[in-house]
Amino acid sequence: MAQYCTFRVADLMFGVEVEQVQEVLRGQRMTRVPMASHVVRGLINLRGQIVTAVDLRRRLSIEDRAEGEDTMNVVVRGPEGAVSFLVDDIGDVLDVPDDAFEDPPVTLGGVTRELVTSICKLDRSLLLVLDTQRALELTHEAAQ
Repeated sequence: MAQYCTFRVADLMFGVEVEQVQEVLRGQRMTRVPMASHVVRGLINLRGQIVTAVDLRRRLSIEDRAEGEDTMNVVVRGPEGAVSFLVDDIGDVLDVPDDAFEDPPVTLGGVTRELVTSICKLDRSLLLVLDTQRALELTHEAAQ
């Protein structure tokens, strides 16, 4: 049994293993980074720690939020320190049996397929398990 912190990006529900999550925060004031990849929305100051904020909508090639829509921050521990994923909404922490996971379906396409390691069918939706390390790799395609 594993625990997943869940969140929404557009109409998709993602999960990240709880052990990878440092904390979850409401929208934070960001400082823009000139000449950074378009998926990097800026830097946030997290109690003196400078954290890069990656917009998962942009990383997944999903349309930007409407102007003024709030974001949430899922701060995960990466190999080079903490990174914040900007998401639309935070869900619950779910306990998921290890045998409940399947490979991503062939109908899941584009960048999303590249960033999802597995899926789990829930009562009302699919839980897409996000590969945080791949999501942090700002490839040439993601940097455009």
